[in-house]
Amino acid sequence: MSDSPDKSAPTDGPAGPPRHTLRDDNTTSTDPDRDRQRRLRLSRRGWTMLASGVLVLTFALLGAFVRVPYVALGPGPTYDTLGAVNGSEVIRVDGERTYPTDGELRMTTVSLNDNMTLFGALGMWLSGRYALAPREEYFRPGQSDDEVRRENLRQFRNSQSNAEVAALRRLGHPVRVVVDQIVDESPAVGVLEPGDRILRIDGEDVADSAGVRAALRDTRPGQTVSVAVRGEDGPERTEDITLGRHPNGPHGFIGIQPTDIANVPFEVDIALEDVGGPSAGLMFALAIMDELTPGAMTGGERVAGTGTIDAAGNVGEIGGISFKVVAAHEAGATAFLVPAGNCDEAVAAAPDGLSLVRVATLDDAVTALESLADGRPATPCAGG
Repeated sequence: MSDSPDKSAPTDGPAGPPRHTLRDDNTTSTDPDRDRQRRLRLSRRGWTMLASGVLVLTFALLGAFVRVPYVALGPGPTYDTLGAVNGSEVIRVDGERTYPTDGELRMTTVSLNDNMTLFGALGMWLSGRYALAPREEYFRPGQSDDEVRRENLRQFRNSQSNAEVAALRRLGHPVRVVVDQIVDESPAVGVLEPGDRILRIDGEDVADSAGVRAALRDTRPGQTVSVAVRGEDGPERTEDITLGRHPNGPHGFIGIQPTDIANVPFEVDIALEDVGGPSAGLMFALAIMDELTPGAMTGGERVAGTGTIDAAGNVGEIGGISFKVVAAHEAGATAFLVPAGNCDEAVAAAPDGLSLVRVATLDDAVTALESLADGRPATPCAGG
């Protein structure tokens, strides 16, 4: 049967019975209006499918190419501060006797992934290994990637300097205090220089940065103090400085950032690329001490840890502890040194088989390593 008219039928005679047309569904229709309605319904179905396809394609393009204002945080790489990375020793001491070490002192890091697409962010979140956080919590508005990198490297260098001073001071070596930075438009501008060693303030000897702060604690704005300094390559000199108003208190303000450096006839070099931030200070300090003292501080154990450190040896809390304990466990560590302020979070996130040790100072960390090396329990990180 054909869809075309029956050409054998007369065209000018009386109308015969209605002719039937064969439909695609093998049914016949005798109502032209019903056929038009069905064709209209098919047309609407086609438009709906087309619109759905466009929406799916649009979502796919947005998910694959549009960046979201979030970062993904997860466990990062770990580094043995007693070992080497890319063929270079992490800690190198020149001009002083060093001793063989054993075991590992692993510093831990957090992986931060930026410039993610929607699909990329969802994939990391669904993996259960990463957490998403608003980008503004880690990058200031308008801050460039290069500015972030420079700030991280500055913090990393400060942590190295503090680690060296804290370690050598505990080993009995002297330190000295120098001008690290000068505040813009402060009384020290044009009078003192970065690198100047501070010897005395108003005739009183100062041995470290804490001594500088103590010497200025009872001063007042407008008061003139004498500051004896020695430049890196110059003679001792004395400068009279009229103090300004301190932005955080009623006492006088010189406008310098003092820092302590080791006063030793040898050099300690810490070489580790592509790592930023201040949280490796504790593990650097322990590695320096291990290199400069006989015996292995770890007793051959694989110990990981984290924590900032200041020149006096105080250990500060850090961010991302929940990811760092996971990274340490995956690296094979059996014990993890945790800053006291991070204990609660660490306990909640620690994998089975990883012993958490609470430390508040460099002395605590050394005592903990001695206990672990002797097979004795160290101070647990139970609930902070």
